[in-house]
Amino acid sequence: MVRLFKKAQIKMQQMIVMLIGLFILFSLVVLFFSSIFLSGIKSDAKSLEEQNSLMLASRLANSPEFSCGDAFDSSYENCVDFDKVFILSQNIADYSDFYDLASIRIEKVYPKENSLTCNSDNYPNCSNLVILNKNVKKSSEVFNFVLLCKKEEENKCWLARLVVSPWINS
Repeated sequence: MVRLFKKAQIKMQQMIVMLIGLFILFSLVVLFFSSIFLSGIKSDAKSLEEQNSLMLASRLANSPEFSCGDAFDSSYENCVDFDKVFILSQNIADYSDFYDLASIRIEKVYPKENSLTCNSDNYPNCSNLVILNKNVKKSSEVFNFVLLCKKEEENKCWLARLVVSPWINS
């Protein structure tokens, strides 16, 4: 009887060891697949953030503060009025909380005369206009091509990039 009892104990111990081994194996499998799933979620979140920023750049170009509106002969899509955004950049302290972004800038692409940053001394003979630049941690920059126009005797337009950078929530 004692022998039978010892055999049963050994069988129970073997069963417990097997169950613990199976539990550890299944736990490792679940951890492996969950890490793959979570890495997919992170890349999806990054691409969604970039898409949202790109749509924001497009909406920004067509907002009343930036758009050419009917100031030019025809109403252009994604047209930015150089005079409006320059004046906005000079008074951005009043509007910095209005834009939930880390930075907004416009860079002339074609024809690019120089690489000067715009200020009141060299405007409009400059190529880079910083509209907003908050000192916060920035995400990756996204840009949208726009038509940058200035009203003169003869309308003058450039191909430009409207570059936006959202800030990172910490």
